[in-house]
Amino acid sequence: MAESPETETGFPERIRVGISSCLLGEEVRYDGQHKRDPYINGTLSRFFELVPVCPEVAIGLGVPREPIRMVAEKGEPVRVVGVRNPDRDVTDDLQAYGQRMARELSDIHGYILKRGSPSCGMERVKVYKPDGHPLTTARGAYAGAFMAERPQLPVEEEGRLGDPVLRESFIERVFVHERWHREVAASPTLGRLVDFHSAHKLLVMAHSQAAYRRLGRLVAEAGKGEIGETARAYFEDLMSTLAEPATRKGHANVLYHLMGYLKDHLEAGDKEELGDLIESYRTGYVPLVVPITLLKHHFRRHPHPYVARQVYLQPHPGELMLRNRL
Repeated sequence: MAESPETETGFPERIRVGISSCLLGEEVRYDGQHKRDPYINGTLSRFFELVPVCPEVAIGLGVPREPIRMVAEKGEPVRVVGVRNPDRDVTDDLQAYGQRMARELSDIHGYILKRGSPSCGMERVKVYKPDGHPLTTARGAYAGAFMAERPQLPVEEEGRLGDPVLRESFIERVFVHERWHREVAASPTLGRLVDFHSAHKLLVMAHSQAAYRRLGRLVAEAGKGEIGETARAYFEDLMSTLAEPATRKGHANVLYHLMGYLKDHLEAGDKEELGDLIESYRTGYVPLVVPITLLKHHFRRHPHPYVARQVYLQPHPGELMLRNRL
């Protein structure tokens, strides 16, 4: 997987991320229109190199074209067929293309899919009975095949990026995914795995105490087995853990943990102020950026080598302002 050149901030210049073409404004939808997303094309395009894919066009469906939908009888496999001509079944073509692109796009670190699409929808795409009545929901045919081939890849739908928690979770995972492939995956060693884990400990802790302990044990025992297998197991568990967004309780636990490194340096008033801010965050009165900013201030005055390495304090560029709304 290709590496992304780093900027002076330590973050890659731009990370390659796959995306449904219509979200970039390409007129590839069945009706010849697009679904250009302002946030993606404005903010995210500054940090992500967006790689457009339209599976429906790629498998030979024209523009404009007959719309397709997902259809199934109860208990039967879901098929993707034409709305007016149900004999036109493109399921196999979409799935095969998803598998192919999962291999060809080996250098992407995330994927943004079009919500509700029978080809690209990540989840809850409507499945109809042959008579046109709703039956259930499923994952789009292309998206399902792609995601099955790349289960650790961060994937999200453009509609869900409007939720501050889901948006931060997705972007956090994209940066972790890129960092793993840049620092460890290409040539895993015990030292690289230990260094990576050491820098991401508090990030993991914010998501899951159980995973924090589990991954710690895995790294501690890494020298006993084949390092490539251990690294793969670590990464699978890590990405699965990060896919569940951190809660206020989880973040507050990490903030108090960080505060412990300052206990011998802060005066009573400073400790009280910091503790009050952490509680204000935990109870929902201030966003995460507030106690994080104060912690960074104190650690600039009282540096700690372990804390200085922690990705948790800056998991993504501050310009994205993701923690301003958490």
